[in-house]
Amino acid sequence: MAPTSVAEQLVGQLVAAGVRRIYGIVGDSLNPIVDAVRRTGGSAAGGIDWIHVRHEEAAAFAASADAQVTGELAVCAGSCGPGNLHLLNGLYDANRSGAPVLAIASHIPSSQIGTGYFQETHPDRLFVECSVYSELIGSPAQAPRVVQSAMAHALARSGVAVITLPGDVADLPAQGGPPALMRTGRPAVVPDSRDVRALADAINAAERVAIFAGAGVRGAREEVLALAETVGAPVAHTLRGKEWIQYDNPFDVGMTGLLGYGAAHDGMHDADLLLLVGTDFPYDQFLPTNTPTAQIDVAAERLGRRTGLDLAVHGDTASTLAALAPLVRRKTDRTFLQAQLARHRTLMDKVVGAYTGPADQRVPIHPEYAASILDDLAAPDAVITADTGMCNVWTARYVNPNGSRRLLSSALHGSMANALPHAIGAQVACPGRQVISVSGDGGLSMLLGELVTVAACRLPVKVVVFNNSTLGMVKLEMLVDGLPDFGVDVPAVDYAAVARALGIFSVRVEDPGAVESGLRAAFEHPGPALVDLVTDPLALSLPPTITGGQVKGFALAMSRMVMNGGVGEAVRMAKSNLRNIPRPSQFDPRA
Repeated sequence: MAPTSVAEQLVGQLVAAGVRRIYGIVGDSLNPIVDAVRRTGGSAAGGIDWIHVRHEEAAAFAASADAQVTGELAVCAGSCGPGNLHLLNGLYDANRSGAPVLAIASHIPSSQIGTGYFQETHPDRLFVECSVYSELIGSPAQAPRVVQSAMAHALARSGVAVITLPGDVADLPAQGGPPALMRTGRPAVVPDSRDVRALADAINAAERVAIFAGAGVRGAREEVLALAETVGAPVAHTLRGKEWIQYDNPFDVGMTGLLGYGAAHDGMHDADLLLLVGTDFPYDQFLPTNTPTAQIDVAAERLGRRTGLDLAVHGDTASTLAALAPLVRRKTDRTFLQAQLARHRTLMDKVVGAYTGPADQRVPIHPEYAASILDDLAAPDAVITADTGMCNVWTARYVNPNGSRRLLSSALHGSMANALPHAIGAQVACPGRQVISVSGDGGLSMLLGELVTVAACRLPVKVVVFNNSTLGMVKLEMLVDGLPDFGVDVPAVDYAAVARALGIFSVRVEDPGAVESGLRAAFEHPGPALVDLVTDPLALSLPPTITGGQVKGFALAMSRMVMNGGVGEAVRMAKSNLRNIPRPSQFDPRA
């Protein structure tokens, strides 16, 4: 049966493209779309489900996670003005995460555009920076081609596409037949042979080669490990690269950056040649400035934008390393690799592992200990989402990938409150899979209403709240800058009681000896569950290599804290983090 309206035609195009759900909140200008969705009968009838969230920002985050775990097009929607404006933050996250998401931004009546009408904004302009495609549909004849183009852009460029649709245009009779959405496999980007030869010559000439791998090594894990084995290279990774390269990797030396752990920093700085593979790591202060550096990336525009390069190769990781392999000579001297692996083991045992042994007796609960127990109990194929801040640190350091788990975060956009809506999208997309939201109390409280979504949809999401009543990462940033912490306190809240009031199974854990039983009870519960872990607010994330400037900042901040009467807090903070403070020999004189 031919569609009768633009809205019905649009929804038909989504169904034909394989879309099975839309995340959003209904509203007047969006009503024609929502009613067309209703008439499809839902996914059980081959149509589309409407996933009613409590905030449009959560809708965009959920669609982002849905797209990331399925690899398919995900859709979110918002009504005119404030409704679709709320999508903005989540769409930034989706676009920077490379998630194919289509956003439907409904608009005020077309005849009122430009008159300062009620709720008027200009979404076709507002969403340009966070999308790969953003267009206004002004007529029924234009609609099917714009919708097709938007879906094609989102899928082909792995990003966000936005269509702005006035409510009155959505209600008009449809015109023309929609063009088919063409789907192809992902092509290889094969590098120029001269660039590969130059890279091989540089690797062969270097005595000590180190590899820094990012999310771009996805699908090329074996090629990266084969190169590391051939040249005896330690392999460090970014947060986004962790799930693709860290597991079962005999060359792994951890992660660099403020969230980092292990020997990654030293391995990169002590090499004769650093090879950046599939990474656009933004924190240039953690990259060496005096080490010859080569970079491989599928996007030529990213080459050299983070650090100076001696060599650049434009190509995807698998194709480039396959072309490189026959040209690289095997290095028999493994001294550099063995030294970095030994240092990595030491740091993992003495620094990262500081609280995962006898910590079951320390009150308040050390978050490192809780994260290590979570890692032990999580399903082998769990999807684990982490809030930005300290939760990212604990999951990065203690939650281990294995080739089946997925680790999602707002790694590039760095938004608070992403974990729970990410978990909602992942759970809706994968109903038979364990999904765990590692939430900070600051992030959870920001979009607390999404607990209502979890309860209303009976989603079996497991929410693990690291409840320290403070914005821990912000506290650390202030101390590094030599500032006493201020404005970072969060009111103490019993989130288990909040969840219980919504009909969600919940456990509050204050005794470290009860962490395992509390997590186990939640994970074994068949429906939604929340574990409220009351953790140490003074436990800080310290990078494995601390610069003199950072030490000075900590000392200055502590002095100011004491002078302002906070001597008790300063002493407690020192006690909480004593085991994580590197000795003077670990200070980095180069920074």
